[in-house]
Amino acid sequence: MSFAGKNLRYLRKLRGWTQEEFANKLKIKRSLLGAYEEERAEPRLEVTESICGIFKLSMEEFFLKDLSAAKGSTYLERRRQLKMVAEVSEIQLVPVKAAAGYLAGYADPDFLDELNTFTLPMLAPGQYRAFEIMGDSMLPTPSGSVIVCERVDDKEDVRNSQAYIVVSKNEGIVYKRIMKNNKAKAKLTLVSDNPQYEPYNINADDVLEMWKAVYVLHKPSPQPRWDVNQLATVVNTLQEQVSSLKKKLN
Repeated sequence: MSFAGKNLRYLRKLRGWTQEEFANKLKIKRSLLGAYEEERAEPRLEVTESICGIFKLSMEEFFLKDLSAAKGSTYLERRRQLKMVAEVSEIQLVPVKAAAGYLAGYADPDFLDELNTFTLPMLAPGQYRAFEIMGDSMLPTPSGSVIVCERVDDKEDVRNSQAYIVVSKNEGIVYKRIMKNNKAKAKLTLVSDNPQYEPYNINADDVLEMWKAVYVLHKPSPQPRWDVNQLATVVNTLQEQVSSLKKKLN
């Protein structure tokens, strides 16, 4: 006996989706989803694979186990229930080698579909992307780090001194802190964490995308990157730069 139709309806309601919403996620017609749920048809293989991928199920579980019957009777079942309810956001990874292609294809769904993806359980629902950075301009964040970011749709939401991935026509993909210019709103000031690099301005109209950094992933350093004296020098230099920027902005 197949529980596919019953499980499909149960899983959809578990996420709170309408038939239209779930059908769109599965890239099928709503009427076809209705036929599956009413057991007038069996889901095709590619549809079944999509369902199992979304809910982290095996095909055997989907077809042969009545998922609605095991409503958290044990600790493991309750954990499984929570995982099926949670809609984890996939993060598309833009490695350094794909940076040039990303500038041309950042709005191309086919290009984005080719990027590798991963997930992080601590992220709230949203649109995320990860960028690999190279160079020492953002030390102590080391070269080769992966910056996990959340999309910024409105430039007005940008906050001073926060770190962002900025994708622009002239500068490409850069990881910097942003300082808004109250006098010249058409400009954005990009600031490196490494004080050896001077802040510089870009035209706000040249910005294609902005992504707010939420997590930094990198390999552990085999030895301390900074000693106390170095840190003191960095702090003093940063304070001087911030004071100078505030004077210019005001």
